[in-house]
Amino acid sequence: MTSRAWALRLAATVAAAGLALTACSSSGSSDGSSGDAAAPAASVLDQAKGVTTVTFWHSMTGQNATVLNSLVSSFNAAHQGRIEVKALFQGTYDDVVTKYKASVQQKATPSLVQVYDVGTRFMIDSRQTVPVQAFVDRDKYSLDDLEPNIRNYYTVGGKLASMPFNSSVPLLYLNADAFKAAGLDPAQPPRTLAEIADLAKKLTVKDASGQTTRYGFGAAIYGWFVEELLAESGSLYCDQGNGRDGKAAKVGYDSAQGAQVLQTWADLVKGGYAVNTGRTTADAQAAFKAGRVAIHLESTGVLRGYNESAKFTVATAPFPKLAAGDQGGPVIGGASLWIDGPGHSDAEKRASWEFAKYLDEPAQQAVWHTGTGYFPVNRKALDDPKDQAWVAKYPQFKTAIDVLHSTKPTPATAGCLLGVMPQARKGVETALEQVISGSKAADQALADAAKELQPAIDGYNSSVG
Repeated sequence: MTSRAWALRLAATVAAAGLALTACSSSGSSDGSSGDAAAPAASVLDQAKGVTTVTFWHSMTGQNATVLNSLVSSFNAAHQGRIEVKALFQGTYDDVVTKYKASVQQKATPSLVQVYDVGTRFMIDSRQTVPVQAFVDRDKYSLDDLEPNIRNYYTVGGKLASMPFNSSVPLLYLNADAFKAAGLDPAQPPRTLAEIADLAKKLTVKDASGQTTRYGFGAAIYGWFVEELLAESGSLYCDQGNGRDGKAAKVGYDSAQGAQVLQTWADLVKGGYAVNTGRTTADAQAAFKAGRVAIHLESTGVLRGYNESAKFTVATAPFPKLAAGDQGGPVIGGASLWIDGPGHSDAEKRASWEFAKYLDEPAQQAVWHTGTGYFPVNRKALDDPKDQAWVAKYPQFKTAIDVLHSTKPTPATAGCLLGVMPQARKGVETALEQVISGSKAADQALADAAKELQPAIDGYNSSVG
């Protein structure tokens, strides 16, 4: 997952400016199409003069950027004299959205832009993009090899709005050595939130002076984890079919299931069985890597780093459910690629599509998966010998593969499309802190959070029409 700053800054931007896209956007439908929604044929590249340049905005850094740039170079080499992709780092995901909004107003959008999953509703409402579905339909391009649950997230109104690229799923991380020391079997992980609570008590260790040297449970106070736990229960986070049947008008996390999540978490902290590292994700990650936490919530994106830095055996398990019989599953995270329409030539749009397709081919997704740890969006990438060797080296990752493949795509597992989703997450985080501190009961904290969010939802929906 990405920095918490993205969520907070985007929330402030939307709240302060009311998105301000209606006046400067092209007219279009709710599936994210613009006035230039038609997908150009492949022949436009043959008719183009010179090299068609694709400006590609992204947020990848470090090893992720290195792998992405190598894929860009390979694509350019294969299309020399015809297409050139210029990968331009634009800062964090929040920076990209802020810059993208400015580029819409200035009528100077990039050809292609990588946007975080939570920005999906924002991108649709900008009405600047050509839905990927338009290219799929024109080319009779098969989407069968794309992971159904990943495709499910980015499908709106029955149409694939953007091209999945870097995806992750949440996992339960276990300190296998701690389990064994407590006489527990890490191969029998907790399956529900109640089982986590029970095991956390057995895994908590104090020294002779009464100081806690290892907590049974620990995770960042991050709204994403609450969303995942609700999705695992099969619950919708917002109305209108999680924003899939129409624009979501209210949240639904102020439910019995939501209160159960917050109360269980708070009880563990107050009982001394869970460490409270606050909202900073890096602090929670550091606590787990240091062996101070036995059971931990995080995404697949940290698995490789945990394996390489932890001084204990890291085990993984499916994200917990609220009840053993729940039929829900995880909501994917990560980002996707959006092709811009207004102000871009047909050749540019087509070249952007060719590059997006290239990145999602099995060979490239195998390179991306093994080089970064992101989940391969193309199922056939897992058949690549290099990919299979990587999974053999990191068998803990197979948990993510099995979880994603066993999850039935539903509105709950598609995730909520909400224009002010960052603010919704922040509200849930505040509610959890209030329950932990004892200032509010779980049901009241969530009810208050939902009530405080409502004006922002109404304002957003009104601003985008």
